[in-house]
Amino acid sequence: MTLQLFTSESVTEGHPDKICDQISDSILDALIAQDSHARTAVETLVTTGLVHVAGEIRTSGYADIAAIARRVINEIGFTSSEMGFDGDSCGMTVSIGEQSQEIGDGVSNSEEVRDGTASHLLDQQGAGDQGIMFGYATNETPELMPMAIRTAHRLAERLTTVRKSGQLPFLRPDGKTQVTLGYDGAVPRTVDTVVVSTQHQPGMTKNKIRDALVDAVIRPVVEETGLDYSAMKLCLESGHR
Repeated sequence: MTLQLFTSESVTEGHPDKICDQISDSILDALIAQDSHARTAVETLVTTGLVHVAGEIRTSGYADIAAIARRVINEIGFTSSEMGFDGDSCGMTVSIGEQSQEIGDGVSNSEEVRDGTASHLLDQQGAGDQGIMFGYATNETPELMPMAIRTAHRLAERLTTVRKSGQLPFLRPDGKTQVTLGYDGAVPRTVDTVVVSTQHQPGMTKNKIRDALVDAVIRPVVEETGLDYSAMKLCLESGHR
C-alpha cells in the first residue's frame, strides 16, 4: 500500500517565534484587563540578547511593556546569558505610538455609521484591522485537529514538560518538532518520520540526548497516537544556543 505523506511542525515556548507571540499576547492581556475597548496592534522581534516591541495602541489603560517582556522571557526559562538570552539583562527597545484617529474610527465604526446612512445592522460593522482565516474540524483526534499537527504540538509540549519538571534538566527552552504521517486517503496509518530539534546544556553527547528524548519525549507521544511506528525514522538536532 502506498501512503500519502503529510508533515506538520510545532515549536516550544522558547523558540523565537513563540517568544514574540507570548510577549505581544501578554501586553494585550494587560491592557484589556484595564480597558476592554483597547486597540492594540503590537509586534515583537527578538534576537540574541535583544527585544524590540513596536506598534500602535489606543487605550485608557497602561502597561509596563519592558517589565512584561522581561517577565515572559524569565518564565519561559531564559535566565542566563550563557543560553544566549537573559530576561533580566537583555537589551530592550520599545517603539509604541498612539493609533491614529482615522484607523480607530474605521475599525470601530463603518463609514455608513460615520456619515449617518447605516440602515442595517451589518452596515454598522467596522472594517477590522486583521486578516481573515479559516479552518476545519476533523475526527482524527479528540481535539478535532489533524493528527499530524496534534502530534507535533504534543511533542513540543512534552519537551517543555520534561524540562520544567526536572526529568531532563539538561534541556533548554528553544526547540522545534516535526512529524510526518502516512495517510491512506483521509485516514492516518503510520508515523513515518519524527524530527526533534532542541537546545541543551554543554557537555551532552548526541547519543545521550537521543536516548533520553526517545524514552521521555518521543515514544510516549507516538504510542499515544495508536498509529504504526515500527518503521519510524528519527532525526535529532541539538545545540547549546
